[in-house]
Amino acid sequence: MSHPPNKLSLVADIGGTNTRVALADGREILSETVRRYRNSEYPGLESVLRQFIADEDDVDCAAACVAVAGPVRDGKATMTNLDWAMDEGSVARATRAETVSILNDLQAQGHALGHLAEENVRTIVKGPVAQSHETRLVIGVGTGFNAAPVIEAPGGRVVSPSECGHANLPIRTDAELRLCKFVSTAHGFPAIEDVLSGRGLERVYAWLGEEAGDPKEARASDIMEACEKGERRAIDAARTFAQILGTVCGNLALIHLPFGGIYLVGGVARAITPYLHDFDFDGAFRDKGRFAGFMANFAVHVVEDDYAALTGCAAHLVEKQARV
Repeated sequence: MSHPPNKLSLVADIGGTNTRVALADGREILSETVRRYRNSEYPGLESVLRQFIADEDDVDCAAACVAVAGPVRDGKATMTNLDWAMDEGSVARATRAETVSILNDLQAQGHALGHLAEENVRTIVKGPVAQSHETRLVIGVGTGFNAAPVIEAPGGRVVSPSECGHANLPIRTDAELRLCKFVSTAHGFPAIEDVLSGRGLERVYAWLGEEAGDPKEARASDIMEACEKGERRAIDAARTFAQILGTVCGNLALIHLPFGGIYLVGGVARAITPYLHDFDFDGAFRDKGRFAGFMANFAVHVVEDDYAALTGCAAHLVEKQARV
């Protein structure tokens, strides 16, 4: 399929296993152009982007933005779970685009807020009606854990990166202290994402087995399937996970004051969503002593859009091009 020259943007979402690439017209993702590439088949991102451009009839892109699962600084990125390094120069070479950006994947999710279909955003904790200028907070729960505040500044939207998933895991109960001791690794006291992630759910399940004197391991997907079928240990694992998630989300709410709402993203967040109400996520979220009532200021939503990171890349490029 041929495309108009120097009009469309290339957007990419790079995960640990696959990279998704698409074309965007303004903020709209052209769904018929979305392609998935297995990372193990390519030496680096540049090769993936060149392949996509060839697959799309040598499209001439006006701009390009890639979202990566890892820290980004000064236009350079390294992947957390993939031996790739990239910078804006390599993206520009591969795409021949005049405007180029590299975002952390959670930053891309933040730039997508306000540009997603209503049916792809589910509210799980109600709060006051948000104003357009108010800060929002994106929290990613998937292979890892991270969060990023979304700030509407006079010069445009700012989504500040972080690596807060590596902060120490908070403890409220004796049971949670025993869980932390069980999860402790050679690195010392466990980080938030050592429990609040896919592999973290597996650790919670294994810990419950140790507590019961019946050690057993299971994959996160199998735990959630067993939870749906009513298996007791899987239910207890999901409940523990949901309540710790509520505690951490509440802590982050007090740090960032996201009166515009909290948005959970990621595969694990979506998988645990049907159970959050029954497993008292809200109670753990609001359990802040004297500030328990204040927590009613924050609504919590779940983003259920597979293309949200791509949409965020496209929206970021629209803003960036408008400032040039």
